[in-house]
Amino acid sequence: MKEKIGFIGLGIMGQGMVRNLLAKGFVVYIWNRTHPKMDPLIELGAIAATSPADVASHADIIITCVSDTPDVEHVMLQANGVIFGAKPGDLVIDMSTISPEVTRRLAQAFTDRGVHMLDAPISGGSEGAAKGTLSIMVGGDPVQVARAMPAFEAMGKAITHVGPIGAGQTVKLVNQILVVVTMLGVGEALLFAQAGGLDLNKTLDAVTQGAAGSWMLSNRGPQVVERDWRPGFTIDLQQKDLRLVLEAADQMGVPMLGTSLVFNLYRTLQQQGLGLQGNHALVKALEHLAGREINGR
Repeated sequence: MKEKIGFIGLGIMGQGMVRNLLAKGFVVYIWNRTHPKMDPLIELGAIAATSPADVASHADIIITCVSDTPDVEHVMLQANGVIFGAKPGDLVIDMSTISPEVTRRLAQAFTDRGVHMLDAPISGGSEGAAKGTLSIMVGGDPVQVARAMPAFEAMGKAITHVGPIGAGQTVKLVNQILVVVTMLGVGEALLFAQAGGLDLNKTLDAVTQGAAGSWMLSNRGPQVVERDWRPGFTIDLQQKDLRLVLEAADQMGVPMLGTSLVFNLYRTLQQQGLGLQGNHALVKALEHLAGREINGR
């Protein structure tokens, strides 16, 4: 018999993830800070809870997927938090992207109550969440990873156990470095192609198949050409992740030249009120510097 799932956080990623859990036959209890986001999922069979603690009291595996480190701490530890509803033997899985250090601290708090915890941040954008094709980077005890695998397989395709608790978050930060530095390269390349008078769609067709190919180029490159700024992942959320990267890098003494540059370029876009656009809108900062606009229409 499948374990009952609790899911907290029904934003750009959580909506699709819960839909896929329901489609695979899981019983899912849900809670979101803004309650109207629960309504479409209730129509599909999800069960509304009144608080994170209420979610945990009904579920065997409790998943959180919220925006930032303070949000995770709040839904986990504050009044009516998960820790007050979770039972000994339950499994808590945080699929947000937060501080690895805070992740380890949360895990200890749950361990003290006999509750297991995994960190399992995700990559793949809202498209991956909707299609059930997310990449999931898991940190924690192998026995609990195996226990969680049916739920992970409902939501993702590339599921990798990367190490002990906190390792999932650290690998996710590695992922975010690669995402933004790659997007910087995509933007520069498309500006170069535009200035060179190339057909941008044919250019993308040519280069995505070779050594320069990447997920960001294949998925976000066409959006840039079409000037489609709908988010798979917003600039504001990307900045939150880059802040975590830069804080951790500072603690470890690792230079982050490209990542720091992208962080500051995104900051200029936030100052223009563009924080809710997709992270591929990074190219707008480059367009401003170049005095020209990418447009393949």
